[in-house]
Amino acid sequence: MIKSLPKSKFYDNGFKIYVVLFYIFLFSPLVITCILAFNDSDFPTLPWNGFSLDWFFSDTEQRVGLFSDSANLKSIWVSIQTAFFVSIFSLVIGTMGAFLFEQEDFRFKQGLYFLALSPLVIPGVILGISLLLATNSAGTFVEENFGFDFSILRPSFWLVVLGQFAFISTFVLLVVSARLKKFDKSLEEAALNLGASRFDVIRLITLPFLRPALIGAGAVAFLMSFENFNTTMFLIGSDTTLPINLYLQVRDGSTPIINAISFLLIISTSILAIINLIFTKKENSR
Repeated sequence: MIKSLPKSKFYDNGFKIYVVLFYIFLFSPLVITCILAFNDSDFPTLPWNGFSLDWFFSDTEQRVGLFSDSANLKSIWVSIQTAFFVSIFSLVIGTMGAFLFEQEDFRFKQGLYFLALSPLVIPGVILGISLLLATNSAGTFVEENFGFDFSILRPSFWLVVLGQFAFISTFVLLVVSARLKKFDKSLEEAALNLGASRFDVIRLITLPFLRPALIGAGAVAFLMSFENFNTTMFLIGSDTTLPINLYLQVRDGSTPIINAISFLLIISTSILAIINLIFTKKENSR
């Protein structure tokens, strides 16, 4: 839309109404979930029966709050551990891949770049099933022929990490590559001419330039891993992540503790997003 063109009052009002309705549609379920986390009811739905903190702190036979529920706390911890390793591995491999694809003399660049992006277009369910079948077949072969049992070749914590890493690292690759394309390579050439080693150039010049992208990609990779369900569902072992645990609770019938968990996740992710936004703006303004 060209700003200099005249716009009717009907268009202005219609546009404002559309924006308001869009954000109501987007945020009203989250607001209702947060409110129901404090509902004094044994069911995670309306009607409102009064304010209560039972679903956070209670530890009675009738009601067990989140901070007294060992199963939910354990699943949160498993999700945090999974997201931590996935984000670290994805940052390392994704950044190395971005450096590799930025090399002008890299052979088969387009074909390998297409293969690197392929996990993003493969449905998570297909990716999970494929990894499960492949690792189970490999694990069976190794055990039958060599007598070794590798836990990573059967549903387990590390298989979940591997499955999530397979597509989240691609996202990091795209983010870092986009930032790297804006980098002035003459800075590296000047540092090399002044006697700096290649490692010093990367450590002191390139990585500081990439810092906003690395922080943003790491934060999003952590959140993507934390909330992943489709791929994790097929690779999980005895220790369930939070999304899988919530799915099992909803399927079997749950209490408002599920709203309490959602409330804490919404608050924590919002704070993380705001901190990341502020930090990124400060880095870009330098």
